[in-house]
Amino acid sequence: MGVTSSTIDVPTARDRLHRLRALTEAAGVSAVVVSPGSDLRYLIGIGGASHERLTALVVPTDPGLPPHFVVPKLEYAGLGHVPFAELCIEVRPWVDGENAHTLALAGLRPGPLAFSDTTPALHLFQLRDAGAVDQRPAWPIVRELRMRKTPAELAELRAAGAAIDRVHARVAEWLRPGRTEREVAGDIAAAIVDEGHATAEFVIVGSGPNGSSPHHAVSDRVVERGDVIVVDIGGPLPSGYCSDSTRTYAAGPASRADVPSAYAALLASQQAAVDAVRPGVSCQEVDRAARRVLVEAGLGDHFIHRTGHGIGLDVHEEPYIVEGNELPLEVGMTFSIEPCIVFPGRWGARIEDIVAVTDAGVERLNHRPRDLTVL
Repeated sequence: MGVTSSTIDVPTARDRLHRLRALTEAAGVSAVVVSPGSDLRYLIGIGGASHERLTALVVPTDPGLPPHFVVPKLEYAGLGHVPFAELCIEVRPWVDGENAHTLALAGLRPGPLAFSDTTPALHLFQLRDAGAVDQRPAWPIVRELRMRKTPAELAELRAAGAAIDRVHARVAEWLRPGRTEREVAGDIAAAIVDEGHATAEFVIVGSGPNGSSPHHAVSDRVVERGDVIVVDIGGPLPSGYCSDSTRTYAAGPASRADVPSAYAALLASQQAAVDAVRPGVSCQEVDRAARRVLVEAGLGDHFIHRTGHGIGLDVHEEPYIVEGNELPLEVGMTFSIEPCIVFPGRWGARIEDIVAVTDAGVERLNHRPRDLTVL
């Protein structure tokens, strides 16, 4: 399991590296060490995952020191088209038996180092032994780059939203009584790819009592007439930018008498949260707007998770729409609005759209109907 590469234009990568240096200096660290993961893909278009062989981009604060990329030679062989020279990145390939951790730290000025979230403990410990004793998280630095999407990133997220909307528009083809959740999910996963995603990252089909578990995946439970079914789906486009959208369906008229009134409150909760989004409003105020409606309806205890999460190259990233997060919203931030109601062992429902903060307030990136869809 090694590194891969996608395309990123040189001016974009140069700008991101330049801004990273400035943020690194402000954070008071001598360098940021970025392991394979979404941060590395964001910066220079290299994806994949970490393994026992160290791969890392090291970006020093000192403008006199170029960034360097430490990579096993066996991985570097597949990265020939990455424009390292144009980005002024020094490549430090290494082979098994060499000390890659010492190589990564060579030439850096003394001081604390910040490490990306995806850096495994395996490497953190070996880097510490090689001299990186003062280790700090890089997410407070990198999130400042990634939270505010550019017009190009927003275009990708709109495309992802439209693609997942097309899948939800087809759910009635597969979701019906007599089929298992697993069978339905298989058809949905194929459609996610057919509609333009690189892969189906997740497919949740929670029917009847399984809908009361927000992170239920699928099971062999057979969908029954009258079930309420939560369908939460998404994945990355080839660009890496992700979709994530939830709609709640009913296999015929819902069999439980409490469904219509509870679902109406959920719908109002989601709308109230969307209406609260505008520049300057804190993340927690959006969460409060959603929660307030359900509390007033007597359903506050049935809303058991945050209202939303940021989205971009990761399905879950900053900013998080949750009580206690006083971060003010800014133009270009993108995140989900997804209040839920769950009745353990009985049923559950969720409505989820991705939204973007605009100068005027808010833009929804998903446009499928939000009412309980009776199939």
